[in-house]
Amino acid sequence: MNIIRRKTLKAGLFCAASLSLIGFNLSISQNALAAEELTGVYYIPGSYEALSYGTDGFIKFLETNSSDKIKANYYHSSQLLKADEQLPALRAGSIDFMFHTSSYITRSLPILGITGLPGVVEELYRHPERLAIDSPLFNLINEQLAKENLYMLSSGGGILEPEYIWSTEADPIKSLDDLKGKKIRVVSFEATELVQQFGGAAVRIPSSETYLALQRGTVDAGVFNISTIIGRSLQEQLAFAYKLPMTGFTVSPFMLRSRWDTLDSDVKESLQEASVWYDNNFVKMANESFYPEKFWPKVNAAGIKIINPSSKDVESFNKATVTIWEKWKKEVGEDVGQRAIDLALGI
Repeated sequence: MNIIRRKTLKAGLFCAASLSLIGFNLSISQNALAAEELTGVYYIPGSYEALSYGTDGFIKFLETNSSDKIKANYYHSSQLLKADEQLPALRAGSIDFMFHTSSYITRSLPILGITGLPGVVEELYRHPERLAIDSPLFNLINEQLAKENLYMLSSGGGILEPEYIWSTEADPIKSLDDLKGKKIRVVSFEATELVQQFGGAAVRIPSSETYLALQRGTVDAGVFNISTIIGRSLQEQLAFAYKLPMTGFTVSPFMLRSRWDTLDSDVKESLQEASVWYDNNFVKMANESFYPEKFWPKVNAAGIKIINPSSKDVESFNKATVTIWEKWKKEVGEDVGQRAIDLALGI
């Protein structure tokens, strides 16, 4: 091989190696800059204005502050999954995160029952700080969820205004005694137990079917949060609101614990920042703005009569909660259950 050919070959190899190295570095640079894609779901439709405010805000926060780190492919209003499909999909790894009402999944995740436990919800409603991020109760819930490989990023900053019993003109419920023999629409395990304690028949019906169920007499009444009343226009079918705080719930973002643990630190930081925004704004906005300023005026305009419970009913209700607490503590474990109740009550 002559000298000129050797020099030409060496130069060619050097150029090829240089181009390869540049390409390799460019690939690394592009990968480093690529945003983490996360697929998330939420079944609640936009007609639930208060329940969509926080979730929409969470996604907008990520888009505004962390678009270089996270690309959220977000499907709301059951665009991708229905309510009962979300938790199985998360567990299967088909999605990365979900927003879910706690009341819908307490049968699968009993520890979340603390957010709707009768006799506890009124205290949590009054003291949202007891469910704030990194509060003892928040951490206890996540300790238990970790056993199911789940992680709750935020409680939403507390629970929403408690659920009351709403009934029709044909089958009014103005006291606990009126529950006897009535068909009551419920969602959570806790509401089911409570209705049955007072002789009612608990019927689990999706919120999307509730309007027709009331209209046709499939159910006589329901345990509802006011978001469901306005979100499904149920005030058109109802006549009475028996304002005894029965149960409650919140809406939280969840991920698999194993998925969370594998995320880069900057992605985790971005999700934590969005979760802090959610914690500070979701429940507070619903309870202090949407409900008193927009939703209750619509209820009043519809002519729904508000019935406050008698002292006799309050006493009967408080006695019934003891039995439900004991059942729930068997589900989650006596020690864990009692600790959760104490923390929720501020003991």
